[in-house]
Amino acid sequence: MLAQYLLAEFEAQAPVTRRFLERLPEDKLTWRPHARSLTAGQLAYHLAFVPGGVVRSAQKNEITPPDFQFPQPASVQEVLDTMDRSVATVREVLPGFDDAAMNATWRIVDGDKEIAAMPRIAFLRNIMLNHWYQHRGQFCVYLRLLDVAVPSSWGPSADERSALQPEPQPA
Repeated sequence: MLAQYLLAEFEAQAPVTRRFLERLPEDKLTWRPHARSLTAGQLAYHLAFVPGGVVRSAQKNEITPPDFQFPQPASVQEVLDTMDRSVATVREVLPGFDDAAMNATWRIVDGDKEIAAMPRIAFLRNIMLNHWYQHRGQFCVYLRLLDVAVPSSWGPSADERSALQPEPQPA
């Protein structure tokens, strides 16, 4: 049941994230707002990869600290293909966790040192979803700085109405 709640939220947010990724101009993959920032392509690839990568990590009871590599995609299509694979992975793996597995302790360990321990559901909520939303917000700023129309997400953006906002009626 717990996994189904996360899956329902993921299913609602995956198309929203894809709309953001689709807006990345092909000629801006290597653009970055600051020398210490990821490129737009690296951030987009990370957004596409996170859900599937995280749910795969959740299949194990413990992992070693992740190697935070941010590949530079060669095209927006590579990012979108990564997103499609990631969505398919979440749809395949997440429903397999029963409530006992969702409440079981999940860990990050480095040798004998425990770095983090939490219920699997907390890991999935915090990293698969909240971390994903945080980076989607970051990507929103990239789009704005590139003068690309920002899609609506939960509510309207300065460029688009949300699905919850009615169209203005003619006077």
